[in-house]
Amino acid sequence: MEHCLEKESALIEAILYLESEPLDDAALSRISGLPREAIAGALENLDERYAAGNSGLELSRIGGGVMLSPKKEYWDNLKERYGKKNDSKLSRAAMETLAIIAYSQPITKSEIEAIRGVQADTMIRLLLERELIREAGKKDVPGKPFQYGTTREFLKFFRLESIADLPKLNESEQDRFELNESQ
Repeated sequence: MEHCLEKESALIEAILYLESEPLDDAALSRISGLPREAIAGALENLDERYAAGNSGLELSRIGGGVMLSPKKEYWDNLKERYGKKNDSKLSRAAMETLAIIAYSQPITKSEIEAIRGVQADTMIRLLLERELIREAGKKDVPGKPFQYGTTREFLKFFRLESIADLPKLNESEQDRFELNESQ
């Protein structure tokens, strides 16, 4: 039985090595031909193996999927050479706009501008091009403006499993992200 788990784990590890996007259990099952129960056991086995400390890799859970990635402790040494060119640093204005969207989603352009106090067209266009945000429907108000939310690419960029993993805001930070209706 132990030998079978090791072979299944090795197969899942090879798939994760070859894939560049996070895969959920259904995709891993489809690609490997293994039942979902075997996938869960193999991922647990890989987690234990990587946690042992003698590996530079870990399983990252991102947006409902899993992918093989360098351990967080090594990423600072690696990202300059191995980070995607698309992951180049975002400007302070882009990061501020992205933070507002992440913590306030869904949110309209005019609501972002009310919070930031400046126009947001350029930053929204940049974040859409980078696929860090997406149009998330229209607000049911006159003019039906687009609302924006974060994407799976956003989760990958910041190595988050879900939006719930964003750092918690303190009270003054929360106040800053709330729309002041009197504006």
